[in-house]
Amino acid sequence: MRNWTFKNTDFTSFPVYSGDDLGVSWSDGQLKVKIWAPTAEEVLFRLFASAEEQEPEKIFPLQKSGSGTWGIELTGNYEGSFYTFQVRDEAGWLNECPDIGAKATGVNGLRGMVLNPALTNPENWENDRRCTAMHPTDMVIYEMHVRDFSISPDSGILHKGKYLGFTESGTKSPEGLSTGLDHLKELGITHLHLLPVADFYTVDETKSSPQYNWGYDPLNFNTPEGWYSTNPYDGYSRIKELKTVVQTLHSQGIGVIMDVVYNHSGLIFDSWFNQFVPGYYYRQKADGTLSDASGCGNEMASERAMVRKFIIDSVAYWAEAYHFDGFRFDLMGILDIETMNLIRKRLDLIDPAIFIYGEGWTAAESPLPESLRATKLNTLRLDRIASFCDDLRDGLKGSPFNQYSIGFISGLTLREEKIKFAITGAIQHPQITYDYVESSRRPWANTPAQCVNYVSCHDNYTLFDKLQYSCPEASMEEIDRMTRLAIGMILTAQGVPFLHAGVEMHRSKGGHHDSYRSPDEVNQIEWSRKAEYLDLFRFAQNCIELRRQHPAFRMSDCDQVREKLSFSQKYIPGTIAYELKDHANGDPWKTILLLFNGNNYSVEYEIPEKRWLQVAQNGEIQPHGMGHVVTHLVRLHPISMMILAEE
Repeated sequence: MRNWTFKNTDFTSFPVYSGDDLGVSWSDGQLKVKIWAPTAEEVLFRLFASAEEQEPEKIFPLQKSGSGTWGIELTGNYEGSFYTFQVRDEAGWLNECPDIGAKATGVNGLRGMVLNPALTNPENWENDRRCTAMHPTDMVIYEMHVRDFSISPDSGILHKGKYLGFTESGTKSPEGLSTGLDHLKELGITHLHLLPVADFYTVDETKSSPQYNWGYDPLNFNTPEGWYSTNPYDGYSRIKELKTVVQTLHSQGIGVIMDVVYNHSGLIFDSWFNQFVPGYYYRQKADGTLSDASGCGNEMASERAMVRKFIIDSVAYWAEAYHFDGFRFDLMGILDIETMNLIRKRLDLIDPAIFIYGEGWTAAESPLPESLRATKLNTLRLDRIASFCDDLRDGLKGSPFNQYSIGFISGLTLREEKIKFAITGAIQHPQITYDYVESSRRPWANTPAQCVNYVSCHDNYTLFDKLQYSCPEASMEEIDRMTRLAIGMILTAQGVPFLHAGVEMHRSKGGHHDSYRSPDEVNQIEWSRKAEYLDLFRFAQNCIELRRQHPAFRMSDCDQVREKLSFSQKYIPGTIAYELKDHANGDPWKTILLLFNGNNYSVEYEIPEKRWLQVAQNGEIQPHGMGHVVTHLVRLHPISMMILAEE
């Protein structure tokens, strides 16, 4: 019986390999194989005719090749073959599996596949170009799960639940409104954030019956998930189809962000990592057992040299091979600061505009010291890497972990400083009293580009469901006004706005707060809601357009934010007012006055007497304005925002 406790193992003493040739690669009739397994005493490489063939066609012993590596070079036409490795160490034989960096696999990811990289590219792939932003603050990110996007019967999409669902144009809901790709274009987002598309463990790709998972249980970190492909048995299909998604979205001017999960693995003792070097890739507690800061049974030891190398090489591979425009790191706070900054440096060699952001927290305690973790409060030490602003999330709607808690949009007063802090992009600003920002007692962003502002995401309740729980007496009209206020505040705040797919049509999951494996009926985008809440969709669309037209909402320099963004000195509980002045960031408008009322009653507010262009009021917004008014006193309608501009 193997002992999975590593109390007396000094992993820092293990040899380090710096080469870029680990894995299995084929070219011109030659197969090169190299893996890192410093504790191995014997390694076998098996080749199979198919992903499911029981017996191998050939078995090759690998040879030691220095720095803990084992390898072999074979001559012959092995393209299209499938393979496994098996390692024997002093404790015995470990399980058969692909290499940890396998770039193609067969069904369910149990065997690697030898492929010709040139055959994985869609037509004209060499001319595909990234859709990165000049400044991250120019982005509007929209988070979507591949299956949720198209699986509903009312989506009008042919490739339901598949990668190719993102490539179809002209799709309509039963009411005749645009769905799918056309909806994204119509809404005006700049970047689509895809929940994990790297191969994950919990879905059986051989079954056609309904299954579901978000994908935060990675198996093969460098292989696309086969569940979303039209043929999971063929390693080429999943690769080419995912590239086609990226290419199609790029052709529509939409960038693609990959959600990556390097903080843990789906399998634990049976993970591929543990089949090559048991224990090395995971952090241990003082007693030698696996630590679990992920809440999933394990956490990756990113500070160890070969783990760090694996993560950096993996991110670079996805960026280069798939042309991704950004990466969102799941539980980034489990990873160490140095690794994240080295990822930034590596991606800079590919494209410095590739955007990196992540969850600046852990799910549980970690043995890695807090000072070394890539947490939100350590964002100041991260190089052009952003963190999610849970200050704004919780400030707007209340705690996501307490369904009954309320926030600014649902009537909570005397907590406005948290919202003001997020409006500045979480930077140092002279008008913020940080002692009143209970979630962040100090600024944590160097620039607004490091602050990702949001109110909801795939985790926890949808905004609509949260508001229904926390405001049970509220009418549908009031829920709608709360949602508009949240969307408006996110899209006018400094920083990088992030929207959960469907928030623009009151997406509901029927009150489920953790739907990672709930059925399609819970998770799917119900496209008929677009017709039901078309006014809300148009409101969100207009907010995005306003942000696009006016650089004052997209400042990337913190000194400029401090100079051009000024909060009102007059305090009315449940309200926030500020101005963007002096043609902020080169804006055509001289002054933009923003007033937010989270109260369920009207509030009068004194403003400078000028000729103002009315841009937003009483739950409506028009980017080009809805007429002029000369006044020094305005009435803020209940649960609404007002935007006035001096031209």
